[in-house]
Amino acid sequence: MNTALYTETKLAELKAMPKCATNPSARWQDKPRVAPTHRQRNLQVVAAEDSDVRFAIYQRQNIADAADFSCGIRYYPLGATPVMLARYNGPSTIHHDIAYRAHIHQATEEAIAAGRRPESNASETDRYTTLAGATACLLEDYNVAGLSARHDHPRLIP
Repeated sequence: MNTALYTETKLAELKAMPKCATNPSARWQDKPRVAPTHRQRNLQVVAAEDSDVRFAIYQRQNIADAADFSCGIRYYPLGATPVMLARYNGPSTIHHDIAYRAHIHQATEEAIAAGRRPESNASETDRYTTLAGATACLLEDYNVAGLSARHDHPRLIP
C-alpha cells in the first residue's frame, strides 16, 4: 500500500473540514457481479472552501438483505494515493470481536503506519440500523452538506 503517513491531527482536520456534494442526484446502479447482488451510488464531494480538495462518498445496499449495507468516505489527495477515511457498515458481518452488529471503521495514524488498511480499526455502534441512518451519521460526522439522509433514531441531544 502506497499511502502517505497521516497524523491523527491531519485525519481530524479532513473529518471536520466543511464539504459539499457536487452530484446529489447521482443514480443507483446495480452491481450484479458482486454476489449477492448489490446496488451502489457514488457521490462526488469537494471541500466547501477549496474545490481542489476532493472526496467521494459511496452507498452500497444488498438487494436481498437489508442488514447488509455500507457507506463510506474517501479522500483524494492531489498526486497521492486515495485514503478511505471511514466506512459505516451494517450488522451483516463479523469484524474481529464485533459479531453481527453495526460498526464504524475510521482511518487511524497507527493503522497507516503499520501498513494496514487505513480504516482497518472498527468500533461497534448503535447510532444507526439502516443505510439511510448510517449515511446520516457519516454526513454529520464528516461535515458534508448538499445531501440529505434521516437518522434512524431521534436525536435527544442537539
